[in-house]
Amino acid sequence: MTGVKRVLAVGYSQTGQLTQLLNSVLGPLQAAEGIEVTTVPLTPLKEEPFPWPFWYFFDTFPESVHLDPRPIDESVLPEGDFDLVIFAYQVWFLSPSMPATAFLKSARGRRLLAGKPVVTLIGCRNMWLMAQETMKRELEAIGARLVDNIVLTDSAHSAFTFVSTPAWMLTGNRGPFLGGLIPAAGISADDIAQAERFGRAIAQQLPTRSPDDDSPMCTGLGAVKINERLIASERFAHRSFRLWGALLRRLGRPGAPQRRIVLGLYVVFLVTMILTVIPISAVIKRLIAPFTRERVMRQRAYFAAPSGESAELKD
Repeated sequence: MTGVKRVLAVGYSQTGQLTQLLNSVLGPLQAAEGIEVTTVPLTPLKEEPFPWPFWYFFDTFPESVHLDPRPIDESVLPEGDFDLVIFAYQVWFLSPSMPATAFLKSARGRRLLAGKPVVTLIGCRNMWLMAQETMKRELEAIGARLVDNIVLTDSAHSAFTFVSTPAWMLTGNRGPFLGGLIPAAGISADDIAQAERFGRAIAQQLPTRSPDDDSPMCTGLGAVKINERLIASERFAHRSFRLWGALLRRLGRPGAPQRRIVLGLYVVFLVTMILTVIPISAVIKRLIAPFTRERVMRQRAYFAAPSGESAELKD
């Protein structure tokens, strides 16, 4: 099949939402002549539970933020050479999910990524900047080249998603809640369907791209939307996750009794931080916005790279 561009799509989805998003993007690629798509769901050796048991959920965060994942089944990963890798991942505690990190750390995953152009595809509640910073560092260390980043988030107000997302994760009930006052959790069906535009852009450009072309293919399509009010909050929260995570890891492996005691204190701290520090940070950010406009614009441009925000979809 001379001239055929081979695309590898990998990802892990507990709820099925990320799979739907990935399928929407892949649709135009699968229908295009001259493009061959191989889709591989990442498979943990021990399947992650859904809905999450309460303590298991929180006991997952220390290893998540310190990139010490539970292993995946490497045997399902293909051998061979690909022209593009589309890497779909969830965000766990402001870090790539454990299965995503396990793929990055696996010998076969590293071989598949090394030297290859990569499109990352994220589906999450609203905070993804620090996870993508981690992803960028890991890809760079492997020798992969990030050419596009596509992010879809829950469009409901953060006050609603603060209730709906944990409820979905811990009970399996997506909502809506309180008679419709709180919308159903997750990315809307319309947003998932419209993600097909990214696949069309990639399908149009990939067949004629040279192997060393690192230019983004999704520029101007609103691939990401930066919520500037969350930048400082994400940085603070990520640092606290790493500090608490390091402490908990010193107390033993997941499930250790002494670790669970301190984990209970962490849960109280986390809820307090979300209810106080993040809202206060957002208010301060808004008050000083006129004096930090240029710095914020630089931050937006940095975090939006490589695909960028489209002018039509900016705040």
